[in-house]
Amino acid sequence: MANHDDNLLRKIVAHAKEYGFVFPSSEIYDGLGAVYDYGQYGAELKNNIKSFWWKAMVQMHENIVGIDAAIFMHPTTWKASGHVDAFNDPLIDNKDSKKRYRADVLVEDHIAKIEGKISKEVEKAKKRFGESFDEQQFLTTNGRVLQYQEKIGNINDRLKASMENGQLEELKTLIEELGIACPISGSKNWTDVRQFNLMFSTELGSLADGANTIYLRPETAQGIFVNFLNVQKTGRMKIPFGIAQIGKAFRNEIIARQFIFRMREFEQMEMQFFVKPGEEMEWYEYWKERRMKWHSILGMGDDNYRFHDHLNLAHYANAACDIQFNFPMGFKELEGIHSRTDFDLKAHEEYSGKKLQFFDPQENKSYVPYVIETSIGLDRTFLAVLSASYMEETLEDGSERVVLKIPAALAPVKVAVLPLLKKDGLPEKAREIIDDLKFNFNCQYDEKDAIGRRYRRQDAIGTPYCVTVDHQTLEDDTVTLRDRDTAVQERLSIRDLNERIEALVSINTLLRKL
Repeated sequence: MANHDDNLLRKIVAHAKEYGFVFPSSEIYDGLGAVYDYGQYGAELKNNIKSFWWKAMVQMHENIVGIDAAIFMHPTTWKASGHVDAFNDPLIDNKDSKKRYRADVLVEDHIAKIEGKISKEVEKAKKRFGESFDEQQFLTTNGRVLQYQEKIGNINDRLKASMENGQLEELKTLIEELGIACPISGSKNWTDVRQFNLMFSTELGSLADGANTIYLRPETAQGIFVNFLNVQKTGRMKIPFGIAQIGKAFRNEIIARQFIFRMREFEQMEMQFFVKPGEEMEWYEYWKERRMKWHSILGMGDDNYRFHDHLNLAHYANAACDIQFNFPMGFKELEGIHSRTDFDLKAHEEYSGKKLQFFDPQENKSYVPYVIETSIGLDRTFLAVLSASYMEETLEDGSERVVLKIPAALAPVKVAVLPLLKKDGLPEKAREIIDDLKFNFNCQYDEKDAIGRRYRRQDAIGTPYCVTVDHQTLEDDTVTLRDRDTAVQERLSIRDLNERIEALVSINTLLRKL
C-alpha cells in the first residue's frame, strides 16, 4: 500500500457509507464538519475492537481494572492538568485560500516529503544493485541521502525549539524559509501563527450569570487520575497496577479532515499503569512491547506499524513514543505510550489539597506513584482496520469483487446463512441453523438474488464465513462453509458448525496469542 493514497481514502469513505459503516453526522442537514455517525456494521466493528482491547487489557491482567468516569469534571481538574493554560494548537491561515492549518503539521508534512525522497533514492538503488543491495550501508553513506537526513535533522531541531518555547514567530519564519505553500491555493501568503485552545466549554447550572464554566473532557486520562485512590483502596490494589477506561473525548479541532482520523468527538481506549518511581523505564519498555504485540496479532501486516519516538516531549513526560500505522495518508499516530512521571497525581494533590499517595508496606512509606500511559484512538483503530482490509480483487472466473478482509474476530457479521433457492424447504432449514448459531455469533440471513451476488454482498461487509444450505443438506444434514478470503468451500455436518466457526472467529483465538 503506497503512502499518501488519497484515492484509497476516497474509496474507503465511499465504501463505509454505501455499506452502513460510517455516515456523516446529521447528513440530512448537510452534515457537521468532522463529526461522524457509525452505522449498523460500524457499531458492531467498533464494539468488537473495544471488546478485544478491554479483554486484552483488563480480563487478561489480574492487576488492571477498568472504570467509566463521567465526561463532565470539576473545572479545577483542567486547571491542574494544564489544559486550561496550555492545551493549544499553533494555527496559521493562508490569506488566499482562507484555509487554516496547524503550523507544526505543515512542517511535519514537509519533512514527510523529504523522507519520501529518501525512499525514492533507496528504491532506485535497489533496482540498480539488485540482490547485492545493502540498505543500511546505503542510508549511512550515500551523499544525497545524508544531505536529506541532515536537512530533516535541522528542521526537526528548529520545530522542537519553537514549539517548546512557544516562539510562534520562529515557527512562521520556518514555514516561510522552507517555502511551504498552501496545499489548496499553492500560495505562500501566510498570516501570523496564533494559539487556539481546543477545549469545548459549556455552562453548568440554570443561571447563566452565576453559572460555572465547565468543559467537555479533551481526554479520558484525568478521570482515571482523580479516581486513583478510590480504585486503589476499594480494589485493594498493590503497585504496580493499572486502571483502564474507554470513553468519549472532545476537541474543538479547527483543522479536522481525513475522515474519522481527526474528529471533534472521538473515543479513546486508555490505560494508566501506576509504578514505583525509578521503575518507570522498564515498565515503559514492557508496555511498548505488549502494545505492539496486541496490534501484531490482528494480522494486518507488521510492516504497517512502526515506533516513532517523540522529539518534542510534553512537559510532564520523561519518555514518549507513538505506534504509527501506515494509513492511506502515510504513517500517522495510532497509539501513544508515555512515561508521565508523577506529574498528574502531584498536580491534583496541589490543586485539591488531598493526598494521592500509595502506602508501600514493603518500604513502610508513602509515595506518589509514577505513571505509564497507553492511549489508543478507537476511531483511528477502526480506520486502520478498514484501510488494511479493503481489497479489490479479480477472481479466477474473471469476475471482480470488493472485499473487506477484516480480522475475523473483529468482523461485524461472523456468519451468513444462505439457502441456495427460495423453495423446497431450504429457507426453513436455513432458519433452523441460524436459530442455533445466533446465540454465539452475529448472523445474517439472505435469500435474495443468485448465490454469487449474495457472496459479494457479504464480502463487501467483511463477513468471514457463509453457510450455504442446498438440497444435499436435506438428505444428510451437511452444508458448505465458504471462506471469505480464499473463497474455498468445505462440506461439513451441521452439528460441527458451531464449534468450527467458534475456532475461526473467536476473540479468544487472538487473546491466546498474547
